[in-house]
Amino acid sequence: MLMHVINIGHDILEANSRLANKNRNLLNANNIFALNIMGAIGSGKTTLIEEAIKQLKDCFEIAVIAGDIVAEIDAARFEKLDVKVVPVNTGRECHLDAKLIEKSLEQIDLKNTDLLFIENVGNLICPVDYMLGKHVRVVIVSVSEGDDIVQKHPMIFRNSNLALINKTDIAEAVSSSLLKMKEDVHKINPGIPVVLTSSRDMQSIHQWIEYIKSGLDAK
Repeated sequence: MLMHVINIGHDILEANSRLANKNRNLLNANNIFALNIMGAIGSGKTTLIEEAIKQLKDCFEIAVIAGDIVAEIDAARFEKLDVKVVPVNTGRECHLDAKLIEKSLEQIDLKNTDLLFIENVGNLICPVDYMLGKHVRVVIVSVSEGDDIVQKHPMIFRNSNLALINKTDIAEAVSSSLLKMKEDVHKINPGIPVVLTSSRDMQSIHQWIEYIKSGLDAK
């Protein structure tokens, strides 16, 4: 008797990837630069997006898709900055997927948007396999998570375009080695840029902003 094995997980990811490509084509057609911001809860994703919005909103039209188990909390922070925000409640799901992004894009005036931040759910594992249609994947980790956090989550660094090591101002206080964390990132992904950031150091924030500007210039 022949047995047909159906790999449901593979089929789901294949369908998600096809839809992500559709999202990407839609963003390209409207000349929008999109970033998928990933990181654990408390890594500083929301704060770094806020800082970027503050620096860029006078020159670019910005929208944010805020994904979380309960998305309204972070969404409210972005709304205070007078940008278009689409909150996406994922319920029990620990990641965004391409279908959720497709639905969210329907609520955004794409013709009048230059820059799209997609804040993924606070998790370093679940978002790895799900493409969304972004142009770059950004992973953020905080020194408060311990300087072995990169070693423990290699896949997200292997599949990202930029790594931010955040809250550097408290590295000594929490006994985390910035050098170790940076070296660990490059052992996993030798070509990835690594930016050390702190909301208390505007020069470090400037490097984050410049990376975004380079993407906008290249689109």
